[in-house]
Amino acid sequence: MHIDDCFLLGHIVKTHGIKGQVVAFFDVDYPEDYDGLESVFLEQQGRLIPFFIDKMEPVQKGRFIITFEDIKTIEQAEKLRNVNLYLPLDELPELEEGQFYFHEVIGYQVVDQNHGPLGTVKDFYDMPQQQLMAMDYNDQEMLVPVLDEVFVRADHEAKVLHVNLPEGLLEVYTQPGTPDDADE
Repeated sequence: MHIDDCFLLGHIVKTHGIKGQVVAFFDVDYPEDYDGLESVFLEQQGRLIPFFIDKMEPVQKGRFIITFEDIKTIEQAEKLRNVNLYLPLDELPELEEGQFYFHEVIGYQVVDQNHGPLGTVKDFYDMPQQQLMAMDYNDQEMLVPVLDEVFVRADHEAKVLHVNLPEGLLEVYTQPGTPDDADE
């Protein structure tokens, strides 16, 4: 399995007990959707290795105690601490009409309803208060809040993300200089 064919589910936080169990954090919106997995891929030395699950027990929002088939000692489990967990893209839950996964739209052209073509989606950031989309705009990074009212639709055939930017956001990125520039 190649990493480009997978999505990052989460990571192993720590060991649990002395019989090789681990605590994993699933960094997804609905971790309960993944309760009962039979296997995951663990990233080791740049490669994805399948690990089969004997038992999986939810302990709190997003955290699970996992018993892997071939991990029987705390020493073996300790080597898995901070290792990333992946699943194939086809394991992603189905989305409702108009919804999209962030990884699907990276590289898409961004077109605003009022301003037309703006740039290309580069990445998404999880910030403490909200998620942000980063896009290239006039040779700089522009950050757009991830809000339902901002994202109109994704056209997967044309690879275009249609948006309705919050009023005044574009002007923040088009102002010639900032007050800090005057001090230099």
